[in-house]
Amino acid sequence: MTPAPLDLTALLADYDAVRQWAIQSMFDTMEDFCEGTVIVDHEARIVWINARYAARFGFADPASAIGRPVEEVIPHSQMRDVVRHGKPQLLDIMQAAGQESLVVTRLPLKDKTGQVVGAIGFALFDQLQSLSPIVAKFSRLKEELASAQESLAQARKPKYSFDSFIGSGEAATEVKRRARRAAQMDSPVLLLGETGTGKEVLAHAIHAASARAGKPLVSLNMAAIPETLLEAELFGAVAGAYSGLERKGRIGKFELADGGTLFLDEMGELPLALQSKLLRVLQDKEFEPLGANKVIRADVRIIAATSAPLAQQVESGAFRADLFYRLNVLTIETPPLRHRVEDLPALCAAVLEGLALTCGVRHISAAAVEYLRHYHWPGNVRELRNVLERAIMLSDHSELQVEDLAPLIDAGTLRTPLAVADQDYQSAMKAFERRLLEDALKSAGGRAALAAQRLGIGRATLYKKMTALGINR
Repeated sequence: MTPAPLDLTALLADYDAVRQWAIQSMFDTMEDFCEGTVIVDHEARIVWINARYAARFGFADPASAIGRPVEEVIPHSQMRDVVRHGKPQLLDIMQAAGQESLVVTRLPLKDKTGQVVGAIGFALFDQLQSLSPIVAKFSRLKEELASAQESLAQARKPKYSFDSFIGSGEAATEVKRRARRAAQMDSPVLLLGETGTGKEVLAHAIHAASARAGKPLVSLNMAAIPETLLEAELFGAVAGAYSGLERKGRIGKFELADGGTLFLDEMGELPLALQSKLLRVLQDKEFEPLGANKVIRADVRIIAATSAPLAQQVESGAFRADLFYRLNVLTIETPPLRHRVEDLPALCAAVLEGLALTCGVRHISAAAVEYLRHYHWPGNVRELRNVLERAIMLSDHSELQVEDLAPLIDAGTLRTPLAVADQDYQSAMKAFERRLLEDALKSAGGRAALAAQRLGIGRATLYKKMTALGINR
């Protein structure tokens, strides 16, 4: 005979009765549905365990497990933590020794005063397989997040050291000396110099040698960002600050660089309206994201670089004088390549070494290096790399020669005029080669062996060239 259904209408009129009924019903359902149920007291000793759960851990009689610390019966149990902290563990995976993993739920038990008096645990043995897709997805997301964080951390690490700033001449040595001094301090650094002189290399090297090396190095090129977006790039923006912004807002470069270094390239391109906000960050180490009402503090060291004449911009009113003086604490001027031609051999060797894996050519003749000394290099080291790479692509030689480089350089801009206006290419090249050999012989005191050694050619080759060009020892 089927029992009459429970009259909920009458039962719901009594809150306490409803609560007790719901608790009992939930417990009975969970106990029937789960493969294991255990209850512990305030000292995490077992006061009740169902037969299926006790048998799984080697207790044929559930009564023999009563009174034992829960860990003696269920290894790796976390019930004691639930009792101690009073916080539920709604979904956990517990490894049972020599058995499959168990999906468990643990809940604290409290008296009417709210005091924790024990805990109850439910084990869902047969549900782990159904949860596998969720567990697998969670594990995959964790791996992807870790990989993304690692990639981001690598991207924000310095790429260059002081060894990357090639050169041992007086000018290069002085630049590296000042940069190493800057790395020991925490004041703003202002790098001045023409484009392609190595300002970015120095910025990375200073950060790498500083106490902030373990923190992010974040870079921003002012000239590459539209003026309307530059404020959000620097200081961030909250959701809805402007149309097209991500729903979660945007984190600015200052916040990303917290604790580390922010490299601001092409500082001369910073709009006047943002210069006052940047000055406040430098002075107070705090800022407000675009559209926000809160102030964010950021401990950031600034390294600024520019190829523009900032002093002249200050005089013309295009750059704030107070910001210029705040940045102009440690100033390093990177010399143009034409002022440190003594470093050309080392620079050429470094560039060719970097290109060797893809291009094959590793060497350049001394005569070719000497030829490069007479060019004024408006693009500096960046242009030198471009010329050498193009020469490699067009050359059939295993070692770059003068004739490989000459077509790539405007002879009219050479600092040693060759009077080529009325000469064809062959005549101009002969004139240059004659002057090159004569200068080498003169500097060697007429000693052909020494001159040939300095030019990187054999003595017999030198004699042949001297005869062909009509040069007397």
